[in-house]
This record gives sequence, structure tokens and C-alpha cells, in this order.
Amino acid sequence: LHNRIIQLEKQLDQKQALELEIEQLRGSLNVIRHMGDEDDKEVLQKIEASLKDLREKEGELEDLEALNQTLIVSERKSNDELQDARKELINGLKEISRRANIGVKRMGELDGKPFLEAMKRRYNEELAEERASEMCSLWEEYLKDPDWHPFKRIKLEGGEEYQEVIDDEDEKLRDLKAEMGNEAYKSVTLAIKEINEYNPSGRYVISELWNYREGRKASLKEGVEFLLELWETVKRRRGMT
Repeated sequence: LHNRIIQLEKQLDQKQALELEIEQLRGSLNVIRHMGDEDDKEVLQKIEASLKDLREKEGELEDLEALNQTLIVSERKSNDELQDARKELINGLKEISRRANIGVKRMGELDGKPFLEAMKRRYNEELAEERASEMCSLWEEYLKDPDWHPFKRIKLEGGEEYQEVIDDEDEKLRDLKAEMGNEAYKSVTLAIKEINEYNPSGRYVISELWNYREGRKASLKEGVEFLLELWETVKRRRGMT
């Protein structure tokens, strides 16, 4: 992928250089035409030579544009294939234990445990589960709401760039922390941050290939290597060669 990008950049540079040469040739041709009588043999030879160069350069430009288009189409196809492979890998790893280094993480999924723990401090076991379920359902609806955007933009130090961070003054979040405690607050803010990063337009939970050891999105290569290691382990356990 990196090599293709470099190749495209080189082709773009060549195209721009050719376009400049063509413009210069056209300018030279106009100058020659105004140098004297076009019946003059020397002038005609210069015009003919310039026209020949111009046609050659225009031909090179057409070939280069065709090559660029081919590379772009190929790049899109490769990207689509990589995305398809990633989706298949995610589907294949969904049932793998989260104790593994590589697995599937549901981005934007609300952790209900803090809600249950908060309710247990108020109610008996059965009622606590019921109330916690109700609260989780309520907050899951909030998370899906495109009109709820509890973020603020802050300017980064030493530059003109801005970053979105959780707005602690958001009314819903303030009430949540006051009513359910800090752990429930952290559960909701983590979920909304993941949604904002991975699916801001859809506002629903999506599955992502995840490196649990390093707490980040896993590469396709990492996922494939993990799957191969898993297969080798299974083969050894079954006595397969």
C-alpha cells in the first residue's frame, strides 16, 4: 500500500512536469509563428519540430493519465479487499475469549456492571438488576441520539489544532455522576468516546479488531498472525501435523 502511494505521487509529479513542458512548447510555438513569414523555410522547420515535440508530450501525458487512472482503480480495489478481509476476520474472532491478546471489541457498547453495583447499594438483588437494566436501556438510547453530543473543543498547546474532549458540564453527565457514581459515569463517557471515534454518523455499536494487550485497534496483520497461532495450537492439541 505504501509503495502504491509513493508510485502515485511520482506519477503526479511527472504529470505536472509534462503539463508544464506542454505549456512551454505551446508558448515557444507562438513565439516562432510571430518571428517571421511562415513561408520561410527555417521558420517552418522550427514550427514543425515544435509541433512534433508537442504531440509527443501530449501523447505521453495521455499515457500517464491512463496509468494514473489504472493505479487509482487498483488502489480502490485493494482497499475494498482489505476491508472485506478485516470484516471476515472480525466475524471469525467474535467468539474468541477476551483474555486473548487479539480479539473483537464492541466499540460504543455500554458496560452495565457499574449500574448494577450502584443499584445494589440501594435495592435487593432482584430489584437492583431490574433497575440497572432500565438505566442501561435509557443510557443506550442517549448514546444513539445524534442530537446528544457531550463534547467540547479545546485548543492544543503550541498550535492552532483543536481536540474534542468530554464536556464535564453536560447536564446529562452531571446528573449521571451525581445519581449513579463515578464508575457509571466512566462507563458512559468511554462508550460515547468510542462511538464518536468509530461510528459518529451511525451512532450504534460496531465490532472492531482489537489489541487488548496494548489497548488499541489491531492491524489486519496482527489479526491474521493471531489466527494462525491459534490454528497451530489447535493442531498440536489434536495431534495434527
